[in-house]
Amino acid sequence: MSQSTNSRNSPPLILLGAPGAGKGTQAQVISKTLRIPHISTGAIFRQNVQHGTPLGLLAKVMVEQGQLVMDDVVNTMVRERLRESDCARGFLLDGYPRTVAQAKEFGAIVQEMGLRQPVVVNLRVGYDVIVERLSGRWTCPVCQRTYNLRTKPPLREGVCDADGARLEQRVDDRAETIRERLAAYETQTAPLVEYYRHQGSLLEVNGEQGPEAISSELGLLLATI
Repeated sequence: MSQSTNSRNSPPLILLGAPGAGKGTQAQVISKTLRIPHISTGAIFRQNVQHGTPLGLLAKVMVEQGQLVMDDVVNTMVRERLRESDCARGFLLDGYPRTVAQAKEFGAIVQEMGLRQPVVVNLRVGYDVIVERLSGRWTCPVCQRTYNLRTKPPLREGVCDADGARLEQRVDDRAETIRERLAAYETQTAPLVEYYRHQGSLLEVNGEQGPEAISSELGLLLATI
């Protein structure tokens, strides 16, 4: 794709934020509004594994052995995904880049593909707010419906509205596990915020607002790009 062709479309968008910041919710809104694909590393991994690609098989082995998937594998998967036709008008990345090293490689991919410089949006949410949000989440083991004791409680305490099953809290939603995830994020991914701020491509949104207010603020920011 040439620079002149892509300049009429959306620049690459990157959505940053700690676990529980609301990236998934806002990514769906942005994708629908701008009519661009929402691309997550998780989805790319699953697609490659399901199709039995060499990269997918390699990533599967690494995950099963408890290893982190190497940057080279992740970067190559992303590069191949971005060459698909639905990305011609732009795309939104969620979960990539995850480190400064990946961000530098993505910069090379952008230049290689003749894309506009990326716009990076950081959903800023305090860690105490995230722990409160996620630790209030309970799930029905039967229908997988999710509730939040603070924002979306069941009609009867501890019981699923749909089938009456007792709700359960997943290990990932327990306060101690959430704080471990946030500590890992602080070490590995938070430096990306400073990296993109230094490049002058960072937009920040108060992620402690309600979802509709966040979407509205994002809409105003993205309307200027």
